[in-house]
Amino acid sequence: MVNVTRRRRPTLDDVAAAVGVSRATVSNAYNRPDQLSAELRERVLEAAKRLGYAGPNPVARSLARSQSGAIAFMLDANLSIAFSDPALSITLDAFATAIAPGEHALVLLPGGEDGGPRVEQVMRAQADLMVSYSLSDKASGLQAVRDRGLPLVVIDEPFMPGAAVVGIDDRGGAEAAARHLVELGHRRIGILAQDCMYGFPGGRRSRAEAERSPFRINRERLAGYLGVLAAAGVDPDSVPIWEFTGMDREKAVAGAHTALTEEPGLTALLCMSDELASAATTAARHLGLRIPEDLSLVGYDDTSTARLLEPPLTTVRQDLISKGRIAGELALRLLSGRKAPKPTKLPTELVVRSSTAPVNAGRKRR
Repeated sequence: MVNVTRRRRPTLDDVAAAVGVSRATVSNAYNRPDQLSAELRERVLEAAKRLGYAGPNPVARSLARSQSGAIAFMLDANLSIAFSDPALSITLDAFATAIAPGEHALVLLPGGEDGGPRVEQVMRAQADLMVSYSLSDKASGLQAVRDRGLPLVVIDEPFMPGAAVVGIDDRGGAEAAARHLVELGHRRIGILAQDCMYGFPGGRRSRAEAERSPFRINRERLAGYLGVLAAAGVDPDSVPIWEFTGMDREKAVAGAHTALTEEPGLTALLCMSDELASAATTAARHLGLRIPEDLSLVGYDDTSTARLLEPPLTTVRQDLISKGRIAGELALRLLSGRKAPKPTKLPTELVVRSSTAPVNAGRKRR
């Protein structure tokens, strides 16, 4: 019988003995390097490498501190859909950069049928703080955050008492978009809204149905559009509204094609995202429509999609980088024990490009 003796894993004490310093000094070399001289820290790390010591055990450290060292980022959809959204990618990158000094791990919790992560996911997540990224008002995972007593940062929606909140002027941006089309003479205007009813295959929505969206952003943008159109003499109930996600490219193009076929008299579309406007651009071309001569389009977000479309898209710009950065700063603030400040609302700006033009009386008939 072969006797196999396992080699004992080196410990922090072994490194301390090898260098001739205290345990605290070795710990500082990893966790608080600013407390040591560069020469001493280098000696500690060299000894650790020679002995095969890989550094403090993160699990033991989290148990000792009663902290996980992680931040959970809650999404409203599964990862494949969520990361098809360039606005999320930009915001998340800025957020991750902002929290980097705190050396917190970032845990992603994908969403499900109610517009947020499942309760079980939230309850099991090893995190010291939660971030809500555009979650539904009905997201059950948010109650789990409260039940755990964790600090919460909200990006865009929903507004939660006691949470730190950063968002944008969604209604103001939508008003600027609709006003631009009205000033160009458009009155036959349709709306492409983001899909907000899980299980709904996408399609035509009544005004009342659209106004019951469980997503505050959708409600705010719709109110901005319809308010301006009503002031211009357009009956809000007569404005056609279609709802589908812009993240599924194939379905979005098919939905936009159906919309333009159902309402051949439309001269313009207000789109709640640049991705929806991109789908409408493709559908219009399939129908032989010219943009902007036959159909004007306005998007929302001003992602790279808007700038790369042909023609370039008129859209509502929001500062996605600042939004992510501020959310990260709020997360570090709450983790330090400070209270949440008043909600931050960032401004929006209409960026006029080549996808909009005055109504052309001689445009193609459909």
